[in-house]
Amino acid sequence: MDSKKRERFQSRLGFLLVSAGCAIGIGNVWKFPYVAGQNGGGVFVLFYLLFLIIMGVPVLTMELAVGRASRKSAVPGYKALEPAGSRWHVHGWFCIAGCYLLMMFYTTVSGWMLGYFFKFAAGTFTGLPGDAVDAVFFDMLANPWEMTAWMVLTVVVGFLVVSFGLQKGLERITKVMMLGLLVLIAVLAVHSLILPGGLEGVKFYLLPDFQRAAEVGLGHVATAAMNQAFFTLSLGIAAMEIFGSYMSRDNTLTSEAVRICSLDTFVALASGLIIFPACFSFGVEPDQGPTLIFMILPKVFINMAGGRLWGTLFFLFMTFASFSTVIAVFENLQANCIDNFGWSRRKAALFNGVFMLLASMPCVLGYNLWYFELTLPNGSVGQVLDIEDFLVSNLLLPLGSLVYVLFCVTKWGWGWDKYLAEANAGQGLNMPRGLKPYFQFVLPVLVLVILVMGLL
Repeated sequence: MDSKKRERFQSRLGFLLVSAGCAIGIGNVWKFPYVAGQNGGGVFVLFYLLFLIIMGVPVLTMELAVGRASRKSAVPGYKALEPAGSRWHVHGWFCIAGCYLLMMFYTTVSGWMLGYFFKFAAGTFTGLPGDAVDAVFFDMLANPWEMTAWMVLTVVVGFLVVSFGLQKGLERITKVMMLGLLVLIAVLAVHSLILPGGLEGVKFYLLPDFQRAAEVGLGHVATAAMNQAFFTLSLGIAAMEIFGSYMSRDNTLTSEAVRICSLDTFVALASGLIIFPACFSFGVEPDQGPTLIFMILPKVFINMAGGRLWGTLFFLFMTFASFSTVIAVFENLQANCIDNFGWSRRKAALFNGVFMLLASMPCVLGYNLWYFELTLPNGSVGQVLDIEDFLVSNLLLPLGSLVYVLFCVTKWGWGWDKYLAEANAGQGLNMPRGLKPYFQFVLPVLVLVILVMGLL
């Protein structure tokens, strides 16, 4: 795709909502609340915000800078900026592989959210005892036909959206979903806050209690917060770079990165305001782990007045959050095929749609027909989804982010001066030149720490 003819976002709001939609996903609304619960609440949130500022924002500006300066996707983007004879563009192929691998399990989980939305809307949970609520989730996992149906619907609708183009497809649909998501957050959070005993949940969640954090271990809390702040933006596999290639040069990348991180953080924090007051109101422990969404919260909803409605709205919110990420990453897959192979948008959508349907099946079947358990390098035991998630989250994201950092700050890559000029082009917050030593020596070490910790 010629950079002069490259598609552009229709508006700045469209860019911000699409980019934030890519960042806002299951990690915000599912993982953030229970990780905060496991790590003492308020102190974890403080550390999370700190690491988002000192790690998330800088690496995000780098990924956006490579995209905006090159006006291309991962592989040709590196080729356009790398020094002659260097091989930085090889990392671009790992970025593409990472996006495919991410979607191989993300489409399944997004399908779970969609399935639960329809189940609550249809009244499946109404009047069920606790054990029967758990059985709904286990029965879904054990049924390959149901799992496949929700996954197929997610993939087909996703590629249908991006086949219409950047403005008419991705930007138009994401605007509607994100604005709907923000309205749902406000409604659900207000409802949770007025539940009897709900304010106790807010205190646990947002008031720092260093004594409680010390019981978990301050080092452990800080480490968990650093991991969450890093992974929430899905940096390192060019998922954000592609939107940089579509954006204007009217505003500095630091300004845009801060806005994206703010939206991402708002949704993460607001998710906790939905979940913690509800948990405290109904005497549920807020550190229940991944089962919180599919087993614990449905029990909370069915005991509420109007629980069927609140459960339906909650899983509509979850569907918007996950599907906004799905179509954003699908757009990256589209752009890579268009840029690298010269395909039309429709051809790229057809190829990627068929490929993703097939590539998603191992995750679907990993819970039933192909069920097995494997011990991962970090000692945890997992199925197909866990293996795919481990490869993306613990290897490709931190390793890819390290490559982006080194590419932007070292003389062997694009270089600090060129990165800084691109990051500071436009109006708004500038990235201070004085941060060069931090970017060159501290930031790579922090990312390397995350990589090593994830593999141990």
